[in-house]
Amino acid sequence: MQAMTTTHTLYPRVLTIAGSDSGGGAGIQADVKTMSALGCYGMTAITALTAQNTLGVQAIQSLPASFLKAQLQSVLDDIGVDTVKIGMLHSPEVVEVVTWAIDHYQLQRVVLDPVMVATSGDTLIAKETVAVLVSELFPRVQLITPNLDEASLLLGRSVLDVDALATAANDLQAMGAAAVLLKGGHLPGNDVVDVLLLADQTHHTLRSNRIPSHNVHGTGCTLSSAIASYWALGFELHEAVIQARSYILTAIEAGARVTTGHGHGPLNHGFAPKVMHLVSTKTDPNSPPN
Repeated sequence: MQAMTTTHTLYPRVLTIAGSDSGGGAGIQADVKTMSALGCYGMTAITALTAQNTLGVQAIQSLPASFLKAQLQSVLDDIGVDTVKIGMLHSPEVVEVVTWAIDHYQLQRVVLDPVMVATSGDTLIAKETVAVLVSELFPRVQLITPNLDEASLLLGRSVLDVDALATAANDLQAMGAAAVLLKGGHLPGNDVVDVLLLADQTHHTLRSNRIPSHNVHGTGCTLSSAIASYWALGFELHEAVIQARSYILTAIEAGARVTTGHGHGPLNHGFAPKVMHLVSTKTDPNSPPN
């Protein structure tokens, strides 16, 4: 007998696995603001707590890997997800839990922002974690989004100009990543140039005018969350990246003249919030929630 299907009305579900920024500009706070602004339903699994503000990171409190696993099980067993964004993973044990979740729940659309260095220059990841991140997570996710500092740490060399971006993206893909968005925002010049290398090895150069602003705290978190959100909304990965870049550029511009704290302030995530999107889906009642 054929199983009966049930029609459900759902929000686009996006899960962030990342650290908390007490100052609200980056980490899960920026992620959830972004997801909400783009009309998605945001959920969190927190890896670490930070005492942080616009001036820098004053302290980091790691959460036990077992507690991260409990958070993931709570969300994935009940609500399920459409896309996942991964941010700050500070220890090999935390990486192993995330790896387990991807395999156990067969998560298919995962964006990894390999958070290693804060905007302030503070290091956010233990050295021994980098190797595990590459060996265990790179092959399991569909996109990585390193900035130049992170790419240099991963590759063991500096990426010094726009001409080096494509080669660096190729080398990152050779480390196991399916697709790479290498962000060139730290390079000098009037333009910001990013390179998107897709799984089929096609390169896309994404160029935009640089927006003068001191308020750029949390740009990496925001971009990766926006990509995951647009992906959950039904865009193909390439188009999700383009839409996410457009969103973050406008968020930077909208927040450029605002003073928040005494250092690098946040973006204006809510410059034009969208109504929560609704989708209808038909499911087998015996299928898993995600």
